[in-house]
Amino acid sequence: MFDDVAPKYDVVNDVLSMGQTRRWRRIVVDAMDMKRGQRVLDLAAGTGTSSEPYADAGIDVIACDFSLGMLKVGKRRRPDINFVAGDATNLPFADNSFDASTISFGLRNVNEPKKALAEMLRVTKPGGKLVIAEFSQPVVPLWRTMYTEYLMRALPAIAVKVASNPDAYVYLAESIRAWPDQDHLAAWLQESGWEKVTYRNLTGGIVAVHRATKPLEHTPEGAAEAIAAHKGPVAKLRRNIQR
Repeated sequence: MFDDVAPKYDVVNDVLSMGQTRRWRRIVVDAMDMKRGQRVLDLAAGTGTSSEPYADAGIDVIACDFSLGMLKVGKRRRPDINFVAGDATNLPFADNSFDASTISFGLRNVNEPKKALAEMLRVTKPGGKLVIAEFSQPVVPLWRTMYTEYLMRALPAIAVKVASNPDAYVYLAESIRAWPDQDHLAAWLQESGWEKVTYRNLTGGIVAVHRATKPLEHTPEGAAEAIAAHKGPVAKLRRNIQR
Protein backbone atom coordinates (compact mmCIF):
# COMPACT_ATOMS: atom_id res chain seq x y z
CA MET A 1 0.00 0.00 0.00
CA PHE A 2 2.71 2.50 0.98
CA ASP A 3 4.76 1.55 -2.09
CA ASP A 4 1.77 2.52 -4.27
CA VAL A 5 1.37 6.01 -2.80
CA ALA A 6 5.10 6.82 -2.59
CA PRO A 7 5.41 9.01 -5.74
CA LYS A 8 2.77 11.53 -4.62
CA TYR A 9 2.92 10.91 -0.87
CA ASP A 10 4.35 14.25 0.26
CA VAL A 11 2.19 16.36 -2.09
CA VAL A 12 -1.00 14.59 -1.01
CA ASN A 13 -0.10 15.02 2.67
CA ASP A 14 0.29 18.77 2.15
CA VAL A 15 -3.13 18.96 0.48
CA LEU A 16 -4.98 16.84 3.04
CA SER A 17 -3.45 18.66 6.04
CA MET A 18 -4.06 22.08 4.42
CA GLY A 19 -0.35 22.83 4.69
CA GLN A 20 -0.06 21.98 8.39
CA THR A 21 2.24 18.97 7.88
CA ARG A 22 5.30 21.17 7.33
CA ARG A 23 4.61 23.17 10.49
CA TRP A 24 4.15 20.01 12.55
CA ARG A 25 7.44 18.60 11.26
CA ARG A 26 9.30 21.82 12.11
CA ILE A 27 8.03 21.56 15.68
CA VAL A 28 9.37 17.99 15.89
CA VAL A 29 12.81 19.10 14.69
CA ASP A 30 12.84 21.92 17.26
CA ALA A 31 11.84 19.48 20.01
CA MET A 32 14.70 17.14 19.03
CA ASP A 33 17.24 20.00 19.43
CA MET A 34 20.07 18.01 17.85
CA LYS A 35 23.63 19.22 17.32
CA ARG A 36 26.00 18.75 14.42
CA GLY A 37 27.77 15.40 14.64
CA GLN A 38 25.05 13.67 16.66
CA ARG A 39 23.30 10.57 15.28
CA VAL A 40 19.52 10.38 14.85
CA LEU A 41 17.19 7.53 13.94
CA ASP A 42 14.22 8.78 11.92
CA LEU A 43 11.84 5.83 11.94
CA ALA A 44 8.97 5.50 9.42
CA ALA A 45 10.84 8.15 7.46
CA GLY A 46 9.12 7.31 4.18
CA THR A 47 10.60 9.43 1.40
CA GLY A 48 12.89 11.22 3.84
CA THR A 49 11.01 14.52 4.10
CA SER A 50 11.27 14.34 7.89
CA SER A 51 14.99 13.47 7.69
CA GLU A 52 16.04 16.39 5.49
CA PRO A 53 16.29 19.08 8.21
CA TYR A 54 18.75 16.93 10.16
CA ALA A 55 20.90 16.18 7.11
CA ASP A 56 20.89 19.86 6.13
CA ALA A 57 22.12 20.75 9.63
CA GLY A 58 25.08 18.34 9.47
CA ILE A 59 23.46 15.75 11.71
CA ASP A 60 24.02 12.05 10.95
CA VAL A 61 20.47 10.88 10.26
CA ILE A 62 19.38 7.36 9.35
CA ALA A 63 16.05 7.33 7.49
CA CYS A 64 14.48 3.95 8.25
CA ASP A 65 11.25 2.58 6.78
CA PHE A 66 9.74 -0.81 5.86
CA SER A 67 8.46 0.41 2.46
CA LEU A 68 11.04 -0.11 -0.26
CA GLY A 69 8.97 2.04 -2.60
CA MET A 70 9.15 4.99 -0.22
CA LEU A 71 12.88 4.52 0.30
CA LYS A 72 13.56 4.42 -3.45
CA VAL A 73 11.70 7.69 -4.00
CA GLY A 74 13.59 9.29 -1.13
CA LYS A 75 17.00 8.04 -2.27
CA ARG A 76 16.47 9.42 -5.78
CA ARG A 77 15.56 12.81 -4.33
CA ARG A 78 18.21 12.92 -1.57
CA PRO A 79 21.12 10.58 -2.35
CA ASP A 80 23.13 12.14 0.48
CA ILE A 81 20.80 10.68 3.16
CA ASN A 82 21.35 7.15 4.44
CA PHE A 83 18.10 5.22 3.79
CA VAL A 84 17.78 1.83 5.52
CA ALA A 85 14.99 -0.75 5.17
CA GLY A 86 13.86 -1.98 8.56
CA ASP A 87 11.03 -3.33 10.68
CA ALA A 88 10.10 -1.02 13.57
CA THR A 89 9.53 -4.02 15.84
CA ASN A 90 12.94 -5.55 15.07
CA LEU A 91 15.32 -2.74 14.19
CA PRO A 92 18.55 -3.62 12.35
CA PHE A 93 20.71 -1.54 14.69
CA ALA A 94 22.87 -2.29 17.71
CA ASP A 95 21.97 -1.29 21.27
CA ASN A 96 22.70 2.34 22.20
CA SER A 97 23.42 3.38 18.59
CA PHE A 98 21.68 6.76 18.44
CA ASP A 99 21.71 10.00 20.40
CA ALA A 100 17.99 10.33 19.73
CA SER A 101 15.11 8.61 17.95
CA THR A 102 12.00 10.04 16.33
CA ILE A 103 8.94 8.84 14.45
CA SER A 104 6.37 11.08 12.79
CA PHE A 105 2.92 9.85 11.75
CA GLY A 106 4.08 6.26 11.49
CA LEU A 107 3.65 4.64 14.89
CA ARG A 108 -0.04 3.89 14.35
CA ASN A 109 0.89 1.94 11.18
CA VAL A 110 3.05 -0.50 13.16
CA ASN A 111 1.32 -3.79 14.00
CA GLU A 112 2.81 -3.81 17.49
CA PRO A 113 3.43 -0.17 18.46
CA LYS A 114 4.51 -0.98 22.03
CA LYS A 115 7.18 -3.27 20.63
CA ALA A 116 8.38 -0.43 18.40
CA LEU A 117 8.64 1.86 21.44
CA ALA A 118 10.75 -0.78 23.20
CA GLU A 119 12.97 -1.16 20.13
CA MET A 120 13.55 2.59 19.90
CA LEU A 121 14.47 2.54 23.58
CA ARG A 122 16.97 -0.25 22.92
CA VAL A 123 18.80 1.54 20.11
CA THR A 124 18.85 4.95 21.84
CA LYS A 125 21.77 5.80 24.12
CA PRO A 126 21.13 6.20 27.88
CA GLY A 127 20.04 9.80 28.46
CA GLY A 128 18.97 10.08 24.82
CA LYS A 129 15.60 11.43 23.77
CA LEU A 130 12.57 10.29 21.84
CA VAL A 131 10.15 12.58 19.99
CA ILE A 132 6.92 11.23 18.48
CA ALA A 133 4.46 13.16 16.32
CA GLU A 134 1.20 11.34 15.75
CA PHE A 135 -2.42 12.10 15.00
CA SER A 136 -4.42 12.22 18.21
CA GLN A 137 -7.76 13.28 19.70
CA PRO A 138 -8.95 16.93 19.54
CA VAL A 139 -9.48 18.25 23.05
CA VAL A 140 -12.61 20.36 22.36
CA PRO A 141 -15.77 18.25 21.76
CA LEU A 142 -17.15 20.43 18.93
CA TRP A 143 -13.75 20.50 17.19
CA ARG A 144 -13.50 16.71 17.65
CA THR A 145 -16.86 16.21 15.92
CA MET A 146 -15.94 18.48 13.01
CA TYR A 147 -12.57 16.74 12.64
CA THR A 148 -14.12 13.27 12.64
CA GLU A 149 -16.55 14.34 9.92
CA TYR A 150 -13.62 15.62 7.85
CA LEU A 151 -11.71 12.37 8.32
CA MET A 152 -14.51 10.04 7.34
CA ARG A 153 -16.17 12.13 4.61
CA ALA A 154 -13.97 14.85 3.14
CA LEU A 155 -10.55 13.20 3.34
CA PRO A 156 -11.42 10.15 1.17
CA ALA A 157 -13.22 12.39 -1.32
CA ILE A 158 -10.18 14.67 -1.67
CA ALA A 159 -7.88 11.65 -1.93
CA VAL A 160 -9.85 10.35 -4.93
CA LYS A 161 -8.92 13.52 -6.83
CA VAL A 162 -5.24 13.87 -5.85
CA ALA A 163 -3.89 10.45 -4.76
CA SER A 164 -2.64 7.52 -6.83
CA ASN A 165 -4.25 5.03 -4.41
CA PRO A 166 -7.35 6.58 -2.76
CA ASP A 167 -8.08 3.39 -0.79
CA ALA A 168 -4.87 3.98 1.16
CA TYR A 169 -6.35 7.22 2.48
CA VAL A 170 -9.55 5.52 3.56
CA TYR A 171 -7.27 3.34 5.69
CA LEU A 172 -5.53 6.51 6.88
CA ALA A 173 -8.81 8.01 8.12
CA GLU A 174 -9.84 4.79 9.86
CA SER A 175 -6.45 4.32 11.52
CA ILE A 176 -6.47 7.88 12.88
CA ARG A 177 -9.98 7.47 14.33
CA ALA A 178 -9.00 4.19 16.02
CA TRP A 179 -5.70 5.47 17.47
CA PRO A 180 -5.46 5.94 21.29
CA ASP A 181 -5.56 9.42 22.76
CA GLN A 182 -2.66 11.47 24.12
CA ASP A 183 -2.68 10.08 27.67
CA HIS A 184 -2.77 6.47 26.53
CA LEU A 185 0.22 6.92 24.23
CA ALA A 186 2.04 8.58 27.13
CA ALA A 187 1.23 5.55 29.28
CA TRP A 188 2.62 3.24 26.60
CA LEU A 189 5.86 5.20 26.68
CA GLN A 190 6.11 4.82 30.43
CA GLU A 191 5.31 1.12 30.23
CA SER A 192 8.06 0.65 27.63
CA GLY A 193 10.67 2.07 29.99
CA TRP A 194 10.89 5.70 28.85
CA GLU A 195 10.91 8.43 31.51
CA LYS A 196 10.19 12.18 31.72
CA VAL A 197 7.23 11.72 29.40
CA THR A 198 5.41 14.90 28.33
CA TYR A 199 3.31 15.92 25.37
CA ARG A 200 2.19 19.02 23.51
CA ASN A 201 -1.06 19.28 21.56
CA LEU A 202 -0.94 20.89 18.13
CA THR A 203 -3.90 22.31 16.17
CA GLY A 204 -6.28 21.69 19.05
CA GLY A 205 -5.15 18.09 19.56
CA ILE A 206 -5.35 16.86 15.96
CA VAL A 207 -1.67 16.07 16.45
CA ALA A 208 0.27 15.47 19.66
CA VAL A 209 4.04 15.63 20.03
CA HIS A 210 5.25 13.32 22.81
CA ARG A 211 8.73 13.61 24.30
CA ALA A 212 10.58 11.19 26.54
CA THR A 213 14.09 10.31 27.75
CA LYS A 214 15.88 6.99 28.11
CA PRO A 215 16.97 6.39 31.73
CA LEU A 216 20.70 6.70 32.35
CA GLU A 217 20.77 3.26 33.95
CA HIS A 218 18.45 1.43 31.62
CA THR A 219 18.53 -2.34 31.38
CA PRO A 220 16.19 -4.65 29.40
CA GLU A 221 15.30 -6.37 32.67
CA GLY A 222 14.34 -3.04 34.21
CA ALA A 223 12.04 -2.26 31.30
CA ALA A 224 10.31 -5.63 31.68
CA GLU A 225 9.77 -4.94 35.38
CA ALA A 226 8.32 -1.51 34.59
CA ILE A 227 5.81 -3.03 32.17
CA ALA A 228 4.80 -5.68 34.69
CA ALA A 229 4.43 -3.15 37.50
CA HIS A 230 2.37 -0.60 35.57
CA LYS A 231 -1.21 -0.66 36.86
CA GLY A 232 -4.02 1.75 37.52
CA PRO A 233 -4.97 4.97 35.71
CA VAL A 234 -2.81 6.81 33.23
CA ALA A 235 -0.21 8.93 35.02
CA LYS A 236 -0.88 12.67 35.14
CA LEU A 237 1.52 14.44 32.80
CA ARG A 238 2.73 17.99 32.34
CA ARG A 239 1.19 19.36 29.15
CA ASN A 240 2.05 22.33 26.99
CA ILE A 241 -1.07 22.86 24.90
CA GLN A 242 -1.06 25.02 21.78
CA ARG A 243 -4.40 25.73 20.20
